[in-house]
Amino acid sequence: MKSIKRISAVLAAAAIAASGLVACSSGGGDSDKGSVYFLNFKPEQDAAYQKIAKDYTAKTGVQVKVVTAASNSYEQTLKAEIGKKDAPTIFQVNGPTGLKTWQPYMADMTDAQITKNLNPDVPALKGSDGKVYGVPFAVEGYGLIYNAAIFDKYFALPDAKAKSAADVKDYATLKAVSEDMQAKKAELGIEGVFASTSLASGEDWRWQTHLANLPVHQEFKDLGTKETKDLKFKYNEDFKNIFDLYLNNSTVDKKLAPSKAVTDSMAEFALGKAAMVQNGNWAWSQIDKVNGNVVKPENVKYLPIYMGLPDEQKTGIAVGTENYLGVNAKAPEANRKASVDFINWLFTTDEGKKYVINDLGFNAPFNNFSKTDTPNDPLAKEVAAAIDNKDLTTIPWDFQYFPSQKFKNDFGQALAQYAAGKMPWDEVVKVFVDGWAAESAGK
Repeated sequence: MKSIKRISAVLAAAAIAASGLVACSSGGGDSDKGSVYFLNFKPEQDAAYQKIAKDYTAKTGVQVKVVTAASNSYEQTLKAEIGKKDAPTIFQVNGPTGLKTWQPYMADMTDAQITKNLNPDVPALKGSDGKVYGVPFAVEGYGLIYNAAIFDKYFALPDAKAKSAADVKDYATLKAVSEDMQAKKAELGIEGVFASTSLASGEDWRWQTHLANLPVHQEFKDLGTKETKDLKFKYNEDFKNIFDLYLNNSTVDKKLAPSKAVTDSMAEFALGKAAMVQNGNWAWSQIDKVNGNVVKPENVKYLPIYMGLPDEQKTGIAVGTENYLGVNAKAPEANRKASVDFINWLFTTDEGKKYVINDLGFNAPFNNFSKTDTPNDPLAKEVAAAIDNKDLTTIPWDFQYFPSQKFKNDFGQALAQYAAGKMPWDEVVKVFVDGWAAESAGK
């Protein structure tokens, strides 16, 4: 990931907004120009995309519909929508695994302007024929977001286990600091060191995907390949280290974690009830918009996620991209052209670029975006700094090689059972290993 020179921030979205939206084929647009139906991945970008769609339609006369899939249900929504008469004309796939599933529906994007503008160190998604079928549009980062004001209050204590965040360079130090802060939570004015571990169904992606990425990446390195049907979860004890640290030093009892949502944990952090929360740079908008937020932008910082993996003192936060834009190859020609035109306008024109930076909050990996074309938020700046840091190697987003969403969901359910005290750790490991093998084999 150190090869990524150009930054980009947040991506994707999730939370269904299908109801009440205007159909592609009806009203407001010139049918000769075709129409666009964009199935969006992440909820936090929905409002921005709705604004962009409205403005683009007013400017061009081309009808643009945006539907945002509910959290953790994108694959199911896409499968339900793709066979319809008015199917999505633009959709997103999750890396190589997504390409294997959706390539029959993905048009050749090799000659699109957005593809030509892509920085060479952020590769497109290519088929075995060498053609481009998916284009990445944002580079993001995630790690341990911490409140520097709370940390500084702790570091000022005479018996603190470290004197600055710079001293926290490995799991042993993180554990010592976290447990000591938990013991002193009343003195620090917090309810727990870590915000609640959200393990409710559909809310567990930070653990079954993002956190799992770290030990899986290390195992991929050991194997020398990312294409394997036989993963042993070799570093499961390291995963357990940090997962237990989260659960045991939290704002809530760990048995309550299976009932918690991401919004719960982000609110706890924003209200100053927790000193740390694992999440990505897209979380700034969530923190900033919480009613009663007390965390100042200058106090929002990143630590890498330490869990005891080899050489972790030399690694930084996880930086990468998982989502790639594709155009529906089976859509009518006019709609395909309208869709490519919309994508090109958004990411390759000066007018579109303003929406990307200011509304979507992306640091986009294209040569028409400079290093100064970045969102004005603290976590985007932290990701930029991580990419430019020559002393630490960022961790790539290898979870795009996970075999399926079902695999991730099953693993997440096992983690919830473990947190509730209803499943031993060795059974969690078995769910991971058996699930990887079965899903990779196509069972």
